[in-house]
Amino acid sequence: MATVPVVTAAAAGGEEAEGSRAAIAAPAVRGPEIAFFDLETSVPQRAGQGYALLEFGAILVCPRRLVEVACYATLVRPADLGVISAATVRCNGITRDAVATAPSFLDVADAVYDILHGRVWAGHNILRFDLPRIREAFTEIGRSPPEPKGTIDTLPLLTQRFGRRAGDMKMASLANYFGLGKQKHRSLDDVRMNLEVVKYCATVLFLEASLPELLSVENLVEGAATRSKSNGATSPEAKKSEVNSSPDSSKRQRTVSHVNSSTPDGDNQESVEPAMNRDPSELISHIAEKKLDATMQMDASSSVFSGFLEPADVSTECIKISITPSYHTQRTSIKHKDSPLHLCCAGLAVQFGVSTKFLDKAGQPKLNIVVDIPEDLSEVLEFCENLAQRSLQESGSASEWRPLMKKYGYVNRPTVRLNIPTTVSGDASIYSTDIYKKEPSGDTRKLAFSKVDAAELDSLFVRGNRLDAFFSLEIYDYQQNAGIRLVAKRLVVHSK
Repeated sequence: MATVPVVTAAAAGGEEAEGSRAAIAAPAVRGPEIAFFDLETSVPQRAGQGYALLEFGAILVCPRRLVEVACYATLVRPADLGVISAATVRCNGITRDAVATAPSFLDVADAVYDILHGRVWAGHNILRFDLPRIREAFTEIGRSPPEPKGTIDTLPLLTQRFGRRAGDMKMASLANYFGLGKQKHRSLDDVRMNLEVVKYCATVLFLEASLPELLSVENLVEGAATRSKSNGATSPEAKKSEVNSSPDSSKRQRTVSHVNSSTPDGDNQESVEPAMNRDPSELISHIAEKKLDATMQMDASSSVFSGFLEPADVSTECIKISITPSYHTQRTSIKHKDSPLHLCCAGLAVQFGVSTKFLDKAGQPKLNIVVDIPEDLSEVLEFCENLAQRSLQESGSASEWRPLMKKYGYVNRPTVRLNIPTTVSGDASIYSTDIYKKEPSGDTRKLAFSKVDAAELDSLFVRGNRLDAFFSLEIYDYQQNAGIRLVAKRLVVHSK
């Protein structure tokens, strides 16, 4: 394919490897290539602060053979070098010195436009992060932004098709899952890693679709249990399948659990996909979760969920950590009398409302609120946390454990974060948590939200307000950190 040179922008101040990544060629005639691209930006340090573009990297890929046709990468000097904070350097390693002599975005805008305009754009989480940043960058220099022929966002695509086998499905987690090494958080490196992840996922799904009789849910789960009991002996893997709840017991009965009903982090999909498209044990979990959800109907007179236990109704002797084998990994959940542990507690006081201080990579606030918890709930959560932490350590996890409870104020009362997950519905994001308002008369009504709005939500969860919380306990381990997340399924806010 004939090529013409595109603006060359070496990574000034960087290593030789970084400079070589700016080698640059692009098709002279626009073809059917897919433009996989990635941006590195500054990390906002306060609410309302924008992102500054620090690096752009793209690879043009032949859609038929998934081979690289051309590539382009460049560092970008922001208008204000002061936006590059210590948090930015920790995130992607790009320092002020590295971009001090790099070209401005105005200098490379033609090259970026030629790479992107009129092509299919692809990348990981580009719809929520990279696309808005590209448009912002062109608007700042007074130019019309490039427009895509179509978009492929591999984050929702892989989450839907591949299931949450890699936890939060971030690129770092996917790379770790497939053994591709550590994510570098540099544009061209991340684009190539994204391509490898797509190929790996496609291969696994192809095998599962081609051999459904061998890779069925029943065969995979039963096979894992059978292999652990070969020759009538119990293997070390089987011994770690389930941890008895009693912390004082020296003899723990461990069995392989066939159903894991905990919901993965942020998993809000409402459809059960074919077994070929999902992790086998996750399919079982999803079905079990749906059966449980069907029983969680709200009693309008009492505002109570069936299936959720108050702390006083929980027996710590009946709490167990269940580890479910799966095709590629294992899933850990907390159970009470062989059912997923779901808790509810009335009259919790809001300590801190929704804050926009902490942002995810897409620039969206991580929605959670901090509430005081009573002593009986604290005891149950502390027991679960100790049990889960010990279980992960015994399974060989080296992740740093993040404490679930913290204490604030002079009274040193324990507090926890209740996470309010969101999901994409059409072109907008919505809350996955059902939020109700309880009037002084006792009447309870469900609140309707057209979109995710942290400010609107924060007006509900004002410090000192009381609420009834119904939440699930989810164990996460992302190979860097691990802990228990409290995911709010329903929140009932009391009117003053």
